[in-house]
Amino acid sequence: MESEKNYIVGIFDNEHHLLHGVKGIRQAGVKIQEVFTPYPVHGLDEELGYKRSKLPIAAFMFGALGTSLALLMQIWMMGFDWPMIVGGKNYIALPSFIPVTFELTVLLAALGMVGVFMVVSDLKPYKKVKTFDIRSTDDKFVMAVDLATNKLEKNQITKILSDNHATEVYYKEFE
Repeated sequence: MESEKNYIVGIFDNEHHLLHGVKGIRQAGVKIQEVFTPYPVHGLDEELGYKRSKLPIAAFMFGALGTSLALLMQIWMMGFDWPMIVGGKNYIALPSFIPVTFELTVLLAALGMVGVFMVVSDLKPYKKVKTFDIRSTDDKFVMAVDLATNKLEKNQITKILSDNHATEVYYKEFE
């Protein structure tokens, strides 16, 4: 069983207050664990200091695998395993392989990215999700600050959140 986790949760009314609040809160030395929003907020990842994702590299690798497998499969089947002349073309006619190659490239890239996203996001059917505030799925912007990773006291963090446009600040504990 995990140890108890203590958080301070700040609620923001709109994305502009959230973006300015994140900047001010980080400048005050508070480490923000995560921000939950009802929709994507442009520029939030830069304000939180997140690095650029490496998911495009994984997408390219899965696409390259799909292209390679499609070409290998078609060249083997049409050129060596069961060679047939279709429409007067050569056994290995690369232009006629393009549609299947394209489809398999897209299929493996898409399925691979679904798998990578689930692993990276730690999505498991048996995992109990920590819900900081249910309103984050409706119209509020929720910021979670883990007390264990911050050197400042609970009262100081609460004051910093309030001073940086948080409309509501409260303490939350998970087991």
